[in-house]
Amino acid sequence: MTFVAGLDVGGTKTLGIVADAAGRTVARIELATRAGDAATLLGFVARATTAIAQAAGLAVTELAAVGVGIPGLVDGPAGTVRNAVNLGLDGASVPLGEHVSRAAGVPAVVVNDVDAAAVGASSLLGRPDLAYLSIGTGVAAGFVLDGRLRRGRRGASGEIGHLVVDPTGPACACGQRGCLEALVAGPAIARRWPSANGVSPATALTAAAIAGDADAVALLTAIAGEVAAAVTLLALTVDPDVVVIGGGVTEAGPALAEAVTAALRARAQGSALLADLDLAARLVLLAPERAAGAVGAALLARQAVAV
Repeated sequence: MTFVAGLDVGGTKTLGIVADAAGRTVARIELATRAGDAATLLGFVARATTAIAQAAGLAVTELAAVGVGIPGLVDGPAGTVRNAVNLGLDGASVPLGEHVSRAAGVPAVVVNDVDAAAVGASSLLGRPDLAYLSIGTGVAAGFVLDGRLRRGRRGASGEIGHLVVDPTGPACACGQRGCLEALVAGPAIARRWPSANGVSPATALTAAAIAGDADAVALLTAIAGEVAAAVTLLALTVDPDVVVIGGGVTEAGPALAEAVTAALRARAQGSALLADLDLAARLVLLAPERAAGAVGAALLARQAVAV
């Protein structure tokens, strides 16, 4: 049986799966991401590849291929990544694919993490036309349009997290102020609503809002409005069948989706165009346990080596 691995390297954690020839997940791991510079990242991804193979009861050389989804600007054919600000990578190209392939002894495919998640979401949901909005350590979007992944000419397709929505807002890691990412990503929510006891800030915020905390309700409403603006941007740009929200912030559960849906409906009340688009009915929340990024990375690895 032919096995492929998929890794979804995030700013704080990395998910890995091994899939069999039928696409079934036969093993899964979660690791704390180790990065900060190129050398640390390269060593970590190589070790993670070995770890997920072992979790499936395989030697790493028994894998047909490994796909690595990673933030930043990815050159797929070259297998390089650069400008992954949440992993400590600057503008210098890092030869991730070459390093992992040499360390593991198997072909390695490198893809932007949100592109991988878009492919995974399309497969998991059975929807060949979608925009995937990832809200985790960062914010970005990926597109599967008419069954085909849209990467962009320079690998920057979907980097909407660095669109400035509030020029007077907080500083962003990219060097601008008031980016969408600086307002609604996981670290931004943690800054706006600190939590304790290991509870994610998004989960703590929604729990407090459900309990009736007025400050939490106001903040959740504001964040939902900012996410709704991003959903509207995606819909007006590519008009996908559905917009899928994924990423770590979705751990907050249905309350987040309900708040964003309410914000979309409120926006539609003042616009005949938005009312006609009915974005609230086209919104899907994909829970992080579905591991869309890792699933998509594995699918893309399989396609690359045609096994």
